[in-house]
Amino acid sequence: MGEAQDFEQRLKEVADRVTVALDQLIPPAGGPEADLMRAMRHAALANGKRMRPFFLLETGAMFDAPEKTLLRAAAALECVHCYSLVHDDLPCMDDDDFRRGQPTVHKAFDEATAVLAGDALLTLAFKILASSETHDDASVRALLIERLADASGARGMVGGQMIDMLESDSPRDLNTITRMQRLKTGALISYATEAAAIIGRAREAERNALAGFSNDLGLAYQIADDLLDATGDEDAVGKPLRTDDAAGKANFVTLLGIDGARERVSILAAQAKEHLAIFREKAHILLQSVDFVLDRTH
Repeated sequence: MGEAQDFEQRLKEVADRVTVALDQLIPPAGGPEADLMRAMRHAALANGKRMRPFFLLETGAMFDAPEKTLLRAAAALECVHCYSLVHDDLPCMDDDDFRRGQPTVHKAFDEATAVLAGDALLTLAFKILASSETHDDASVRALLIERLADASGARGMVGGQMIDMLESDSPRDLNTITRMQRLKTGALISYATEAAAIIGRAREAERNALAGFSNDLGLAYQIADDLLDATGDEDAVGKPLRTDDAAGKANFVTLLGIDGARERVSILAAQAKEHLAIFREKAHILLQSVDFVLDRTH
């Protein structure tokens, strides 16, 4: 088995572990809330790469951090990501009908249920992190909660989505799109490595290296996503493509061109790998993740 196949197998194994954890954290329910729980499970248990949890778990493994703590933090992070997808797909946002190869939550249920399912997934994330089952040190739990609130809120993911909405009817330049995506996509990827560093009690130099890595990789991941949207196969990807074109929105590909976007990803990928030099051979899985992002651009 080649290195790329090894990595994809590792990615799948981690995704399966996170799915099992989410299945336990969002159990089926009866009574009036049954549809809400079904909608939450529809969103959270759908097939996905689980890249954010993957970065958290693999980064934490470099510090020999407790596996149970890492997995619960990863599940909390994925709850936030899934909530954002549910809300992004709503008619008032991106108005998408399919996500991860299945109908979006508002199509499988209805708009009101989708809003509430997203709300419930978001609040569940903070309940998971607040629990003593996640970590026995309350100061660690509080810091994980504080940093996730920053990453997912107005100065993070939600702020990036707002910029996306505000810019939909006006010209976009590269600086605006870069800032939007660093918030909308990059903030949660940065949280993944930051949370692992908190749990693993990383040194300052190590935290700084991880911040640089996740910053560059997060932007590379988004540009790769734009390339996939422009050149990919809708059936293989499992969601609608060419959506920015249809909405008249500029992105990295429309501004840089396909070759220019691929060149930008290569530069960012090289920078991301340089940040990992401090960890030497311990970072081999994270190094492979950079190559995985590069492969998505072709």
